[in-house]
Amino acid sequence: MADRLTVAALCGSLRRGSWNRTLLAATAALAAPRLAITEVPIRDLPHFDEDLERDPWPPQVLALGEVVRRADGVMIVTPEYNAGIPGPLKNAIDWLSRATPAGGPPIAGKPIAILGASPGMLGTARAQAQLRLILQNLQLPVLPGPNVFVSNAAARFGADGSITDEATRTMVETMLDRFAAWIVQVGDKQAS
Repeated sequence: MADRLTVAALCGSLRRGSWNRTLLAATAALAAPRLAITEVPIRDLPHFDEDLERDPWPPQVLALGEVVRRADGVMIVTPEYNAGIPGPLKNAIDWLSRATPAGGPPIAGKPIAILGASPGMLGTARAQAQLRLILQNLQLPVLPGPNVFVSNAAARFGADGSITDEATRTMVETMLDRFAAWIVQVGDKQAS
């Protein structure tokens, strides 16, 4: 593994100005230099359909898979819609869980971190619990311990998108330290 770990980030919200996109950008800024976090767009993925798993595969699916396959870890930032994860995020995970012409499932064995922000008081606790179940079903190594739940998001970020709330910044920085260590730990286990 390189000195600077690479992380492919999936944002479950498609809205450009969403709290989750803001959280992702702020987290990426705080992550340097230990982690290089790059968002992988999921907006243009076709709906998962086994009939599309043939030559030629949808180019958006192959591009997503290649970025995730090359990454050391995956960060998923999810909103909560109707007490669950958004459809586009589940769609991306379904595609990533499939073997492609380039090899096995791109997300197989990737260490995962989960974050989420919401204007509500529960943050994204229910969506994250649902997401964790899906990822565990895929036997993915999800970062253990507390997730990042940002509630009352409007009070946590400044106009420039930075995290202004000290407790939230500390929570994110702690998660980043834990995630970097988790990526190395999972990579070491897979190498042995």
